[in-house]
Amino acid sequence: MKTLTKAEEQVMHVLWELEKAVVRDILERLPDPKPAYNTVSTVVRVLEKKGFVDHKSYGTTYEYFPLISKKEYTQVYFGDFMKKYFNNSFPKMASFFAQENDLSLQEMEEMIKEIQKELDNEKG
Repeated sequence: MKTLTKAEEQVMHVLWELEKAVVRDILERLPDPKPAYNTVSTVVRVLEKKGFVDHKSYGTTYEYFPLISKKEYTQVYFGDFMKKYFNNSFPKMASFFAQENDLSLQEMEEMIKEIQKELDNEKG
C-alpha cells in the first residue's frame, strides 16, 4: 500500500467520516485556510489513481468513496512506523511515549486497560 501525503490524508479522513462525498462536501470539511476547489479535485483524482478511492458518476458530478478503510490504512501505516522507529517492539514504543509525555503510573495502567479492552473486543 502506498503512503499518503498530508493533503491526501486530510481528504481521506473526510471521506472515511462521510463514507461518500462530492468534492464540494470534502472542501467544506477541510480546515481553514481552505484549498482551491481544483486542488481538492486533483487530490481526489490522485487518490483514485493510487487505489484509495473510486467514484460513481451522476452526469457530470462525481461522488467519491473510499476503497481502503481507515482501519486498514492505520494498520499498514502504523506497522511501518513501528518497524522504522521501534524495531517492531511495542514495549519500546510504549516506553518512548511514556517518557516523552511524562506519564504517571495511573495513566500507564489506563493505557494497559484500554489495550486489553481492544484485544478482548477483537476476540469476541
